Amino acid sequence: MSMLLVAFCIVVLVAALGILGLWLILRSRNMQIWMRSYLTRPQRPQATGPVHVLFCFVDHFEPMWGRADPVVQRQRVDRWCSDYRKMAGRHRDADGRHPQHGFFYPEEEYVEEHLSKIAALCADGFGEIEIHLHHDDDTPENFCLSMRRFCNTLHDKHGALSRDPRSGALAFAFIHGNWSLDNSRTDGRWCGINNELILLRELGCYADFTLPSAPSDTQTSTVNAIYYATDDPARPKSHDRGEPVRVGGSAVGDLMIVQGPLALNWRSRRFGIIPRIENSDVRRSCPPTPERVDAWIRTGIHVEGRTEWDFVKIHTHGTQEGDMDTLLGEPVDAMHSYLESAYNDGRNYVLHYVTAREVYNIIKAAEAGKQGDPAQWRDFILPRPSHMPATSVS
Repeated sequence: MSMLLVAFCIVVLVAALGILGLWLILRSRNMQIWMRSYLTRPQRPQATGPVHVLFCFVDHFEPMWGRADPVVQRQRVDRWCSDYRKMAGRHRDADGRHPQHGFFYPEEEYVEEHLSKIAALCADGFGEIEIHLHHDDDTPENFCLSMRRFCNTLHDKHGALSRDPRSGALAFAFIHGNWSLDNSRTDGRWCGINNELILLRELGCYADFTLPSAPSDTQTSTVNAIYYATDDPARPKSHDRGEPVRVGGSAVGDLMIVQGPLALNWRSRRFGIIPRIENSDVRRSCPPTPERVDAWIRTGIHVEGRTEWDFVKIHTHGTQEGDMDTLLGEPVDAMHSYLESAYNDGRNYVLHYVTAREVYNIIKAAEAGKQGDPAQWRDFILPRPSHMPATSVS
């Protein structure tokens, strides 16, 4: 065999090993689930007029995280009620509103004292309470019983949740614990219910805010979208795909899915080659830098046909001590300052701090053909919960 042929075979072998290694790295982060949709997603159409940035911060707010004792739980909640008020009180959007925090509180961690304090913070104009749930090997009957009981408790004892004027039922947004909406983990853990989307709709859930969940295997192939998912009770992860919400359209299927930005971060690469995943998570290990804020807004999540309304939903786990200095201190403080300076000039951008409920209302307003300033549609369908003041400006 000639030396030239040997060299050629070595080059081919190295290339093949490199491709195999790359594929294994991608699979180790479950990137194969969503990469095709991400790479082939159509470019966002050019918006006419200023882009309205609708900024929504949702929190898997778990005071009992790490099986904390009651003293530690109380310290966590008290710090949030004190420090968040101070930090967020320094900031306002184009409408004069403070940053709005979405406290998605776990049903299985209910403590009246904690929620009463969070409800008081919300009543001062700093956010709203919604529902989070961790469950495993559950049944539809137990799920419905637990959720109905929690909805009533949140409303009756804490003034949370609003009533849908169309049905009179309590309405809520949902985040699934461990990302496992509709039994979507491949190992079948942390849910157990294949018809969860149907049950949520029947219980009064107006939208799910769980995603993105990458690098988890619960991540959907659909990315950077607002869409309606139709449940198939015979299989899990029915929200993997759905029908986009669009201007002039109407609700279809079982549940609206509101996703946050998911992208590749080429400025930060593993081994100098593989881009890291930008999954809109905020914590000490991934602080909300200006570069990340730019990437979130550049993603351009919108209702089809209303490109000038840009929905940016980010998330966190707010009660973990290692992250609270980030969430309640300088990094998030600086994030809001950057948003207010770079994306609120009134000509190119207008900034609106919104809750999950307001996100839903504004999405439905866009679907109904409403135009102009989206802030006027904050209460388009679902009214403010009773713990909210007549105006959210304090």
